[in-house]
Amino acid sequence: MVVNETRKRLLRQLNSRWIKGRIPLLHTIVFLIQLAMVSLLVRKFNAYYAARPLLTTMITNAVLGGIADTVAQTLTAVRMRQARRDSIAPHNQDAHKDDFFNVEIHELEGKVPWPEPDYLSPNAQRKLPPPFDFERMVRFMAYPCIMAPAQLRWFAFLSSTFPLGGGKSTVNAMKRVAFDQLLFAPVGLGCFFAFMTVAEGGGRRAVVRKFQDVYVPALKANFLIWPAVQMLNFRVIPIQFQIPFVSTVGIAWTAYLSLTNSAEEAASP
Repeated sequence: MVVNETRKRLLRQLNSRWIKGRIPLLHTIVFLIQLAMVSLLVRKFNAYYAARPLLTTMITNAVLGGIADTVAQTLTAVRMRQARRDSIAPHNQDAHKDDFFNVEIHELEGKVPWPEPDYLSPNAQRKLPPPFDFERMVRFMAYPCIMAPAQLRWFAFLSSTFPLGGGKSTVNAMKRVAFDQLLFAPVGLGCFFAFMTVAEGGGRRAVVRKFQDVYVPALKANFLIWPAVQMLNFRVIPIQFQIPFVSTVGIAWTAYLSLTNSAEEAASP
């Protein structure tokens, strides 16, 4: 009980601090810890992958998924702080229009509700970022971790079915991209939204609503980004690095999905 209260008090203190008034301290600490984990993986990835490819891929995916959600939560916190500042002092809006952190991703983060912690006064609440959602981060780490076995088998299938070489490298790489985007991507995206909705406590109706509201726009965005990425991946990147490459490029994509998913959750009654 004492340990739990101490932990809550520490998180409250960290969450009330900003770095130069711009970036929430707690979000930054989480991000730096994740970067340290990535640094360790990068230095010893080949050795880890040679010994335990599945476990290495699962851990890599989990860490990169956590980074993506941390980026999304940080962007949301920064945008909401600036929006509240502008609502209090509208004349300051022009001064911040060129701010690097004044970034909108499809305006989705603006839909995320501002929490009302019971331990702060209303005036103090306006100065704080949304508390870092560790449960949400864990969900975004869990999904790519769980998907790693399927990804490994899928990439192995593409590699064996459409081998590169013999004058057919470009054609077979295009076939890999076509199979990946027309088969695996739609299923994987559907699994993502279903998993997140169920993990958030939603039932069948919530899953159906999520698909109705955000699945098609997200799939369209997928087709704008991933074919080119996967063409480069299949044509240039060695097979042991293909999933980590996708996961690394996917940090921005997963951040977009995180914002999309959280915005839809916030819009739900």
